[in-house]
Amino acid sequence: MKIVADDNMPLVRELFSPYGEVVTCPGRELTAAHLVDADVLLVRSVTPVNGALLEGSPVQFVGSATIGVDHVDMDYLASRNIQFASAPGCNANAVVQYVLSALCRLRPGWLGETVGIVGCGNVGGRLYRTLRELGVDCRCYDPFLNTATIGGLTTFERVLEADILCLHTPLTTGGPYPTHHLLNEAALMNFAPGGLLLNAGRGPVVDNTALLRLNRGEQWQVVLDVWESEPAISLPLLEQVTMGTPHIAGYSEDGKINGTYMVCEAFCQWLGQPSPAKPGRDESVQWLSAKSLAEAILAVYDIADDDRRMREVLLSAGDAAAVGLGFDQLRKTYPARREFQHFGVSVDSDEYLAGQLATLGFTTA
Repeated sequence: MKIVADDNMPLVRELFSPYGEVVTCPGRELTAAHLVDADVLLVRSVTPVNGALLEGSPVQFVGSATIGVDHVDMDYLASRNIQFASAPGCNANAVVQYVLSALCRLRPGWLGETVGIVGCGNVGGRLYRTLRELGVDCRCYDPFLNTATIGGLTTFERVLEADILCLHTPLTTGGPYPTHHLLNEAALMNFAPGGLLLNAGRGPVVDNTALLRLNRGEQWQVVLDVWESEPAISLPLLEQVTMGTPHIAGYSEDGKINGTYMVCEAFCQWLGQPSPAKPGRDESVQWLSAKSLAEAILAVYDIADDDRRMREVLLSAGDAAAVGLGFDQLRKTYPARREFQHFGVSVDSDEYLAGQLATLGFTTA
């Protein structure tokens, strides 16, 4: 069996080599030529999986180690009877970490503000539950859910009145509630002046052209992890936003390993074989010095570092091709990032802080 995989999938060789030959390639460079004798294709979000890639290949199983599937032509896979698996929820903790870092860096009083969440699936739902445990007032919009599934549900218009607006929707263009340009010019004009807009879902959920035009007077703080036209993103928009990152909100080591392992579980089920043990690491808790929740969060992960790296690389790029190459290189060389559960904070007798930290997964003492 030949298995072709995106080279940005941690442990892919360790997990899949017992079942066949594993060949890796940069995800954006995968072509039909790589698959002429492949039985299995494993990707992340940058590889369009469709007839142009798969037609004529012997591929029988496609796995995407990601939450979103807008890069996959599901109808084509079904027509070819190709088994498909994704990894819903694999990086939810990492995206929550990203959001909290942005809030700590840009909104010192965020614990007392209202947060609107658009899209309350694996990621948005995890963010909602985390914020509520921290005592934050949340409003949620997700037309596919009901109050028995998640609290705080309200209308899209009411969510736009929140102080902070976080987008965690998949990208859809059809059906009763398409998300493409959900935040169009009309919706953006109804978002509260002085608010914080954060998109860590899919780039085209926000009309980037409208955002660039409307926010020239710094109407809002804007944090974008996802962009229209990735990887050749708009440099004028990057210059304008408060914080910009190269589609790495979910890029913790834990999240990427989770994604690879979840696809491997589905692959083994398809083969009718037991799943391998999840790879573990023998590592001790890393202890931090922090006297507040914000200090602890930013000591583990500071979004400002990713914003700085992105600006240094992309704002000096000469043309769209160079921007695209730089964007992908930032993702490929992204520094290892661990989640909160790998860290501990000594809180002495501060029970309130200890409770906050425990909510996020920190060890306390």
